[in-house]
Amino acid sequence: MSRARGLLLILGVWCAIYLPGLGTLEIKGEEGRRILPAVAMLQTRNFLVPHVGSDPYFAKPPLVNWLVAASFKLFAQRNEWAARIPSALCVLAVALAFATIARSTLGANGSLIGALVWLTNFGMIEKGRLIEIEALYASLCGLAVIGWLSWWQEGRSKWLTWVVPWIFLGLGLLAKGPLHLIFFYAVVLAVLYRAGELRMLWNSAHLLGLILMVGIFAAWAIPCLRVAQESSVTQTWAHQFSGRLSGEDFKLSGWLLNIPRGLCYFLPWTILFAFARRARCFQSERTSSIAKGLLLGIAVSFLGISLLPGSLARYTMPLLVPAAWLVAMLLTSDTFELPRWLQFHRLKVVPKELRLPVVWSALVCLAIAIYAFALMPALVRREKVRNIAAQLNAALPPGEPLYALDPDYQPFLFYVRNAIVYIAKPAALPREARFILVQRRDEEQVASMLNRKAPESILRIKDYRGKEVTLLKPAGEDSP
Repeated sequence: MSRARGLLLILGVWCAIYLPGLGTLEIKGEEGRRILPAVAMLQTRNFLVPHVGSDPYFAKPPLVNWLVAASFKLFAQRNEWAARIPSALCVLAVALAFATIARSTLGANGSLIGALVWLTNFGMIEKGRLIEIEALYASLCGLAVIGWLSWWQEGRSKWLTWVVPWIFLGLGLLAKGPLHLIFFYAVVLAVLYRAGELRMLWNSAHLLGLILMVGIFAAWAIPCLRVAQESSVTQTWAHQFSGRLSGEDFKLSGWLLNIPRGLCYFLPWTILFAFARRARCFQSERTSSIAKGLLLGIAVSFLGISLLPGSLARYTMPLLVPAAWLVAMLLTSDTFELPRWLQFHRLKVVPKELRLPVVWSALVCLAIAIYAFALMPALVRREKVRNIAAQLNAALPPGEPLYALDPDYQPFLFYVRNAIVYIAKPAALPREARFILVQRRDEEQVASMLNRKAPESILRIKDYRGKEVTLLKPAGEDSP
């Protein structure tokens, strides 16, 4: 397939999978922790220290928050679609990298297969349609893997091969911290080991790449440490790291499912590895050694991370790109034969190795269309977040600011139309505050701190997580 047709096919599949109904459903899960800091950044112009409610949020670096804020600014609107489109665009960037950067290495059809496999695995379809960190950091790690594997095999300049991928790794540090480095280096070390070229690690370009990677993270971390309380930031980072190793929230049932769930993320393509024994060899010894290196790096890092007590299955998602690369190598191998029922002989207009990826891509596009246009309207009627915001919007006069006192993480605040002023402590509440959102434990203290007649409770809210907040207003004032 020509380059132009391949790119059009990739773009069409991406549009059909990742755009329909992207902004239809309300935010869910951890999406609010990516969106609310972005909203606060735009309001306060403080892009250095992310906040969730009135509290600084250091559990994750701020790259995803920056992207959401940039999307809100670019599209001049604050809604679910604008919040989620950065994830979808990251997925597209990796698919285009397969089709362009990897084309010389995997071949025209192989690079197209890699892109389609990446776009149509279950894990990426799920995460790429949400504003979650997984799509971003898996994509950044994937871009580094594609760049390094392509340029190393082509024998390109060491300054290109060992520096540019580390830019994406540095951005990955700003997305989720250093976890992706385990997967990247597992692949690099295993491939170099099988190729007998481990000595290539020791070069000046690699050192420059590492310095650049650390520098990208430090450009945010150092000013952040100076502005925020350094002890609280470092303690949060240390707790995040130690918790993964010690299994602070360890649950045996979830831990036992890490490996099955991780394998399910790459479905349906995981099944192809069961037929890998049919490929006795590749076109050359070097190609065979690269494939074995990829398989070794994927297996070791996948098992190593999955077996950590505090690990979750989604942590292994950076391996989706090297796995997609390996599938592309298998399907384009002269000796690899799929079972007859997966060969789709009737599709003679499509090259043999492309038939399965094309058929599966078409099925996924159809399934997403049914989901977006037939099922989503029913799901909208079962929303649990926007309806809470609707109650608040009805209770607040237009233009009246809402003072949110230490609200903790409340996703429904994204949908409140009035300006929100976050207050960390009751003592900081201004006397002119007329509508105050508090946790129930703080109601009495708020009344005494304001030195006025006890405020009137006009709305009590209990969300789907069982958390309760109360909307207060000065006694004697009419409700809107």
